[in-house]
Amino acid sequence: MGLTKQYLRYVSSAVFGVIASQKANVVFLNLRGEKGRYVAVAACEHVFIWDVRKGEKVLILSGLKHEVTYLCPSPDGLYLAVGYEDGSIRIFSLLSGESNITFNGHKAAVTALNYDHLGGRLVSGSKDTNVIVWDVINESGLYRLKGHKDAVTEAIFFREKNLLVTSAKDTLVKLWDLDTQHCFKTMVGHRTEVWGMALLVKEKRILTGSGDSELRIWDIAYQGETNDPEEPKFKKYKGLPSNEENTEESEESPEERILKCHKAGSIMREGRDRVVSLRVDHTGRILACHGTDAVLEVFCIFSEDEINKKMEKKMKKAKKKAKKSNVEDNETEPDVEITLQDEIQRLIKIKASSKVKSFDLVMCSKGELKIALLLQNNCLESYTLNTMAKVPDCNKTARITIGGHRSDVRTLSFSSDNIAVLSASAETVKIWNRSTLQCIRTMSCEYALCSLFVPGDRQVIIGTKTGKLQLFDLASGSLLETIDAHDGALWSICLAPDQRGFVTGGADKCVKFWEFELVKDENNPQNSRRLSVKQTRVLQLDEDVLCVRYSPSQKLLTVSLLDCTVKIFYTDTLKFFLSLYGHKLPVLCMDISHDSTLIATGSADRNVKIWGLDFGDCHRSLFAHDDSVMYLQFVPKSHLFFTAGKDQKIKQWDADKFEHVQTLEGHHQEVWCLAISPNGDYIVSSSHDKSLRLWERTREPLILEEEREMQREAKYEESMAKGEEPVVAGEIPGESGLAGKKTIETIKAAERIMEAIELYREETKKREEHKAICKAAEKEVPFLINPILQAYGNISPSAYVLEVFKKVKSSELEESLLVLPFSYVPDLLTLFNEYIQHGLVVELICRCLFFILRIHFGQITSNQLLLSVIESLKNSTISRVTQVRDGLGFNMAGLQFLKREIEAKEEVTFFADAIAKFEEKKRKRKKREKIILAIV
Repeated sequence: MGLTKQYLRYVSSAVFGVIASQKANVVFLNLRGEKGRYVAVAACEHVFIWDVRKGEKVLILSGLKHEVTYLCPSPDGLYLAVGYEDGSIRIFSLLSGESNITFNGHKAAVTALNYDHLGGRLVSGSKDTNVIVWDVINESGLYRLKGHKDAVTEAIFFREKNLLVTSAKDTLVKLWDLDTQHCFKTMVGHRTEVWGMALLVKEKRILTGSGDSELRIWDIAYQGETNDPEEPKFKKYKGLPSNEENTEESEESPEERILKCHKAGSIMREGRDRVVSLRVDHTGRILACHGTDAVLEVFCIFSEDEINKKMEKKMKKAKKKAKKSNVEDNETEPDVEITLQDEIQRLIKIKASSKVKSFDLVMCSKGELKIALLLQNNCLESYTLNTMAKVPDCNKTARITIGGHRSDVRTLSFSSDNIAVLSASAETVKIWNRSTLQCIRTMSCEYALCSLFVPGDRQVIIGTKTGKLQLFDLASGSLLETIDAHDGALWSICLAPDQRGFVTGGADKCVKFWEFELVKDENNPQNSRRLSVKQTRVLQLDEDVLCVRYSPSQKLLTVSLLDCTVKIFYTDTLKFFLSLYGHKLPVLCMDISHDSTLIATGSADRNVKIWGLDFGDCHRSLFAHDDSVMYLQFVPKSHLFFTAGKDQKIKQWDADKFEHVQTLEGHHQEVWCLAISPNGDYIVSSSHDKSLRLWERTREPLILEEEREMQREAKYEESMAKGEEPVVAGEIPGESGLAGKKTIETIKAAERIMEAIELYREETKKREEHKAICKAAEKEVPFLINPILQAYGNISPSAYVLEVFKKVKSSELEESLLVLPFSYVPDLLTLFNEYIQHGLVVELICRCLFFILRIHFGQITSNQLLLSVIESLKNSTISRVTQVRDGLGFNMAGLQFLKREIEAKEEVTFFADAIAKFEEKKRKRKKREKIILAIV
């Protein structure tokens, strides 16, 4: 049976018009060996890397579906960790622009990401209140830390200690011991949400910002640390008065073994609103923060030497003052108080052009600080600050604005040749080249609501919120004329089919007819003519006009009114013809088919109605969107039409069969408008997420039955993987848990493992039967090898199972084994024993073996049949792991020998700092082991 009707699929072609999304942060990248020149920002589901100096986009890291919520570069500058709205984390290589590592563990948007100082571990916090530590090198999750009661806002590794500090909207700051995965201290000194946090002064201080203008500072004293006896004794820090003195928990014994923490004081910001973000540069000298306004406050953190110099100056001044006061007692020195305000001093305030959403700072050579600001109006600004100057001066070095609008795009239009795209917002009109997606013209305008290209594509007309018509010339990019057309907002404009004029409708309850004309250009000395418009007729109505449309035959004029009706008039006489009743809320958009037989109306009541223009009968009412239908347009020369809604979706419909054909998903917020090219091959749409999206019609046929089946499969997959946290039988839920979560990928991986084990069982049974037949027949009988094994080069069934395990992603391995039924475990243990005895991928097999023993411990130990296998595994595992460890030791000894040889020849010391840190960690680990043994 042939296809009754064939549709062609529309697919997403490009995203443009967005410079930076506000949901994620901006970060500096050390790219191409240059510091402070390149910044990475989110652009909906993608990541754009901008060259701030040139204002050009140098790299795009393509996302899949969900919006980017957080960015974090690795310490070596080679990778970028990207957190998404669905809780997934992808790590991109900045050299290739590709992502090979994906972590799935959170159920909600990622709100915090941070690497440790070596780049081997990554910590992530989320709106689901969990904190997860990931092993980047092994591409797997280490553990999940549970304790916060609201969204996590920051998570930072300590550099010298194996500790982690996290803050959240539950007003708490928690300190975690990563050796035991235990929260050993909770700081409860905040009244509101903790929005930002930083470590200061060699990780001996924690600075937090919350919902007020106070930056709180907490002193940390580690176990075994004592004060230097030669250090001068200062008086206590004289911070601002606070009623929150009792800020630590009463239980001291377990906490004091690791560190002590108490509030040292506060620094006051000038802003009275909450802290939005707070950051310290990598040198630990510059602190900056901002609130919900357009001001960035920059502070300088002085070193110990600078503080001592300040103290000496204060002492000298105090002595001089004492002498002047005729104080004769020379034995008592005057009191000198050094406050937090002396240690952390405000440098400068930077006033941006709009509200600041995020920022990043990096210290370059010679005390030059570079600051990148991500603004609320889809703009990036770059500043340079000389921190060494006596009077710090801040200079704006760059501003990236050309690639997008400062506010939402409310109208779109295509030129007649399908090449140029017009977009207009509250302040500018931009003309884009559809093929290159480059902005070729930017013109200032008033708040635009509707637009059209004048026939010939040399001029454009904009209808504004103040009721004006603005006529622009594209060649010069200048405003030709401004006409006061309506007394209220000019909501709709429509070009006449004969292209001699157009019609407008506004909030002043009028529909006005206009014609193009040529007038003398007074500004041109040659008295040349230019285009202008003149009003010819006015149609007065009883309600505000929301939308007007000509029928393609120009016989009828349809007008949508605020009273939820659509009235149809004859164009020539303006005589009333029909009234369309049925919508419960005003009709916001409508369009007429190319043959003037159908009219489709979209309303704020979320419905689309299809009417006949002959008698005004309603053919069908369709529930189209989950929110208001904002725009509707027919595809040229067809009865297919597209609708755009506030539910973030664009849908295609068949007006003949009244069927939903396709949903275009991509926008992350309300879709305001769309435009279809005259040939129907392209669609451009705009959204509240500041992005413009181009959709392209392909030659791929779209079959409705297959589309519905794909939608059902997607819903089934979502129901299978609900993002539940993995639970190990027999374990009591606590502060720590498994890092990953069940996803459709882990379920598919588990299914592949099960299929491989079943194939192993069948093939093993067949081979045993074949041996028996050959023995009975006393001759060699041909054996038919499984086609799957033939495709892998006639490998054995056990080798095939090993290949399947190798192909499972490292980050999905534990979750795949967790959903594996116990009936497959005995075969797996037998196979693991075989692999380890032959020395095949010992690390991978040991990882799988130990996890299976952990989750199925009770059933395995109670099964007598597995006793021999477990005993054999015990012996072979110990011997093979010892061999692997000896090999690593041999390789390390060889590398150390080569290092010594190079040092002896070159007379230089390699990795001195790293060796010292390694020896220190080794010494501490031995000390910790001795304490544990003593306790045991």
